[in-house]
Amino acid sequence: MFELKTESAFDSAHFLTDYYGKCENLHGHRWRVVGYIAQEHLQSEGTHKDMVLDFCLFKKIFREEVARLDHTFLVEEGSLHNDTLECLKREGFKLTILPFRTTAENLAQYFYRALQEKKLPVSCIEVYETPNNCAIYRPKQG
Repeated sequence: MFELKTESAFDSAHFLTDYYGKCENLHGHRWRVVGYIAQEHLQSEGTHKDMVLDFCLFKKIFREEVARLDHTFLVEEGSLHNDTLECLKREGFKLTILPFRTTAENLAQYFYRALQEKKLPVSCIEVYETPNNCAIYRPKQG
């Protein structure tokens, strides 16, 4: 198996609904995202001959996906009242409404699916919430 790895980072705020601890309050992170793509065989012809994929193309697609969440307020759909959301928008805040609780685990799966949609042979995503703590998403094999 051949595998490539790249990483990027984004800054955002979030909070965890129905959580009883510090993270129920609005706070921010410098999220570090590490992406892996893998193939059993290298490409056999063309520009990408003897490569999984050109690193430039991999980095470009990966970083564009990660940048979508940079400097936004990540909000779980349904976690705030509509009037609160409208007030934040009127004040000029950039919101990203997501259909899941904004945990590192769910963000790892979110990025995995985003790369899959871009037709990359993604094998694994790591999302670091802090320098020492990360969530890893890789689909079950077989």
